[in-house]
Amino acid sequence: MQGRQTETVSAAAQGIDTWPDQHILAALAEGQARGAAAVSSAFTDIARAADLLANALNTGGRLIYVGAGSSGLIAKLDALELPGTFGIRPDQAVALIAGGAASFERLDGSVEDDADLARADITAVNVGPRDLVIGISASGATIYTCAALKEAQARGAKTVGIACNSSAPIFEGVAVAITLLSGAEVLAGSTRMGAGTAQKAALNLLSTLTAIKLGHVHDGMMVNVRAENEKLRQRAAAIVARVAQIDLAAAQETLQRADFEPKIAILLAAGAKDTADAARLLQESHGHLRPALAWLGATPHAAATASGTK
Repeated sequence: MQGRQTETVSAAAQGIDTWPDQHILAALAEGQARGAAAVSSAFTDIARAADLLANALNTGGRLIYVGAGSSGLIAKLDALELPGTFGIRPDQAVALIAGGAASFERLDGSVEDDADLARADITAVNVGPRDLVIGISASGATIYTCAALKEAQARGAKTVGIACNSSAPIFEGVAVAITLLSGAEVLAGSTRMGAGTAQKAALNLLSTLTAIKLGHVHDGMMVNVRAENEKLRQRAAAIVARVAQIDLAAAQETLQRADFEPKIAILLAAGAKDTADAARLLQESHGHLRPALAWLGATPHAAATASGTK
């Protein structure tokens, strides 16, 4: 365990079991805040990983997360949220967790040491050169996760490692190493806490930056949201109304004509001849609204700062 901050007993937690509740909660909250703050020193590496991920998704590859225990659950959550939030195809956002679906009912710690299982899981999803495989491990030494990355590398995939300790085994051979120094846990070794918060924050940043690079975010709005229920249809209509500068009723009607695809609806409202024309504009702009709106001569608000940058 030498060198693993996540396993260090924090001197600040000495006697915590005798403290008043408010003091205990304050210490736990401070540990969470420290975990969230850990991402700031990793911005450069997170951005590099986002470039790799955007390229993988643009060229028909996939995001494949790999993790065990709490790290696997955090990765699965991020993968599940991407299709609805950003319209990324579900088959392009995959998460492998040690123990498979059974781990969503009960976490079995023994499978974290199964390298053969990791290699089999990577083989089962047919990882290849177009994919980006991201391994997440608080310690950075989880056998399942490290073995999965090695197998992915052998199959020609680019890999990224995320860990909360420096110089960790998970970083061997990866294209990008993301170190999140969340420090000693208030509850030593309980990496669902500070380290878990750091990992969740890092994945939030990584996947959202990737979505921006892919053109799925415009002026802080989710313009590729999948409008699958009434709440999301209302959100999508409000996005169309704001970007295209039309009233909500017109936005709702245009969104229906666009089969509830906000980008298509925005371009229809901005002057595209029909859905096929809007789709063509998006293809030519690589999915980014600003240049497409500029080509249509959209209103200054809708095409603000439209200079062809993406």
